[in-house]
Formats: sequence, structure tokens, C-alpha cells
Amino acid sequence: MPKISEKGKRMPASPIRKLVPYAEAAKKKGTNVIHLNIGQPDIKTPKIALDAVRNHDIEVLAYSMTEGSEEYRTKIAEYYAKNDINVSSDDIIVTTGGSEALSFTMGSIMDGNDEIIIPEPFYANYNGFATALGVKVVPIVSTIENNFALPPIADFERLITAKTRAILICNPGNPTGYLYSKDEIQQLAALVKKHNLFLVADEVYREFTYDGREHCSILQEAGLEEHAIVVDSVSKRYSMCGARIGCLVSKNKKVVQTALKFAQARLSPPTFAQIASEAALDTPQEYFDAVIKEYVERRNILVSELQKLDGVRVAIPQGAFYCVAELPVDDSDDFAQWLLEKFEMDGNTVMVAPAAGFYATQGLGKNQIRIAYVLEKDLLIKAVHILGEALKLYNAS
Repeated sequence: MPKISEKGKRMPASPIRKLVPYAEAAKKKGTNVIHLNIGQPDIKTPKIALDAVRNHDIEVLAYSMTEGSEEYRTKIAEYYAKNDINVSSDDIIVTTGGSEALSFTMGSIMDGNDEIIIPEPFYANYNGFATALGVKVVPIVSTIENNFALPPIADFERLITAKTRAILICNPGNPTGYLYSKDEIQQLAALVKKHNLFLVADEVYREFTYDGREHCSILQEAGLEEHAIVVDSVSKRYSMCGARIGCLVSKNKKVVQTALKFAQARLSPPTFAQIASEAALDTPQEYFDAVIKEYVERRNILVSELQKLDGVRVAIPQGAFYCVAELPVDDSDDFAQWLLEKFEMDGNTVMVAPAAGFYATQGLGKNQIRIAYVLEKDLLIKAVHILGEALKLYNAS
């Protein structure tokens, strides 16, 4: 039999999706699965975006420009300007989702065996992109005890070697919901300038910040122009996960020119999805005000219900729509699979994302799960009640 690559064998399975076969099997048995595992919002996509596709008179669905249409990139730059971020259309490459932007970024600034420092837990696909490109992830642990705040800068500095090329953050964070403060961003900015590194920020949840807090973009930091690379996406901002449109943004011309070569290899981002995404930029602020209000209510209910469960500890999200909960179990992977295979309550069970897959350090997160609070409030209450009953039975057995 022909051999599978060693890289392919090392490629990690998604902690978000790897349990899907068990969920599908449960559904075939008639069990209703409440999905807390994936960040697929139930918020409606803005009508203006869907109408732009419905009403278009395209007769030939042609390639777009490799870097995305000029009209769309200009409107993206205008969107950033409204958020006090000064970039031009030439600083932007439209990508097939934020995922491709991350892949282009790593490919543009790192060679095989180069190192990238990432606070963990982190978005699981960072591990996947790094593995695919032969890049070494150097994790630095943030903890539930302090709500997953930025680790001390001295700890970052101790990890920097001759192979270090970048520091990567997600702000607000997936899976933690942590929002980095202005001071934390400035500490990182000073560090990457001192050591001549890149600072990469995944800012796809920029709009979703709570309790009066404001998002601080690395693109707002003076003197960071050659160091800062932002990854962005329409997926969560406009509840358009299926559009698969994102972008890479940097004022470093060499980074953009290099990323463009990677982009040329895949020809162009999808045309209809760009049309929808361009129209979505005209979504009124009232849409976001309502969405943020809804997510705050969902967060408050979820956290409140989780805190009622014996032995459960939960971090308080300040942004995005995820939280990490620590459970009174030894192995959340086993528990999550057991929930789907062997447990139901009144015909229902829940699907969660085991958190170990959001860490690079072996053994961490084994008793944690990530929950996405993208469901209506009554369903979240029901899901946590089921989770609590399941924990009692699981630990008793």
C-alpha cells in the first residue's frame, strides 16, 4: 500500500469536529443533539448581504482579482477607518476565510522548523496550519485562574530563540473569550520590536466585546507597521460562516507581496461570496447592537447556570462567544464521546468540544471543554441542565 506522509500522520484532528460521527450516530438513534461544540451562530445573516447575491445579474461567473476585487478591498479599508485603523486597499488581500489568511501569513513569514509563540489554549486550527507548513508552535500557558489573561512578558521573552519569527494572539480569544487590554497589546508591541519579530493578531471577533470594554487592534499601534499582521473574516461578524471570505491585512509591503504569491497559486477568492461580503459592510450599527445585547444575555445565563453545577469552574468571557469550563472529570474527550454514545435525557444530549485539542502542551486541558454560546437562551439553560445530570451519572459510574 502507498505510504501516507509523516506530516499527514501528525496533522491533528479538530477537537470541534472529530466527534461528529458520534453525534450523527446519536441522531440516527433518534436522540436530539444540542450543539455547544461549534461557533456557528443562529443569528440571521444580514438581509442586505443575501439580497446582493439574489439580485445580481452576473451572466458569466468569472475569476476575480487574486487579491480580491478593488471595490471590496476599498470598502474593507473604509470599514477599518471607522474603527480607527488606517490602512489602504493595497494593504489587504481577500482570502478564502480567515483560515486561508492564517495559512498565507505563516507561509509568508516562516520556513520549516521556524517557531511561533502562541498563548494557549488557542484556536485549534493554529496547530493544523503550523503542522501543514512545518512550523513549530511554542506554547505559553494562560490559565483559568486569571481568566486566561496574557502571560507575563518575561515568560514570552524566555521562549524567544534564533528560530522565533512571530507571536500569534487571538483577540478576543477563541476558545477563551478573553479580550486583551491596551496595556497588554502595548507590551507585546514593545517585545516584537525589541526582538524584530512579527505580531500576528486574529481579530475576527472584533465587534463582540462586552461590559463596556473596547477592542484594541495591533494595527492601531504606532511604530508597529512593519511587524503587525491582522487576520480577519466575515464569518462571525455577519453570521456568514459559509461565505468563506476573510482577509490578511498588513502595512508591511513585503508581507503583502509575498502573501499575494500564495494567493495566486489558488487563483482567486469566490466571486459571489465577495459580493455578499461587500454588501454586508453596509450593515447598520443597529444589527451589531442587537447581536451584542443578545450575546451578553446568553453569556450571563450560560455562566450563571454553569456556576450552579458542583465541581465546575468557568472563565468569564469578555468577548467573542466562547467560554472554557473546567469539569470534575479526568478526561473530557472520553466524557464528550460518552455524552453522545451513552447518555440522553428525555431524548436529548449535548455535544461539547474537549479543550485538550486547544492546547499544544500535552496533558493540559484534559478536564476542560469549550462551549460556544451561539444558541438561544432557553436552549442554553436546557443544555447546561443536561450537562449537569450527565456529570452526575458519568462520575457515579
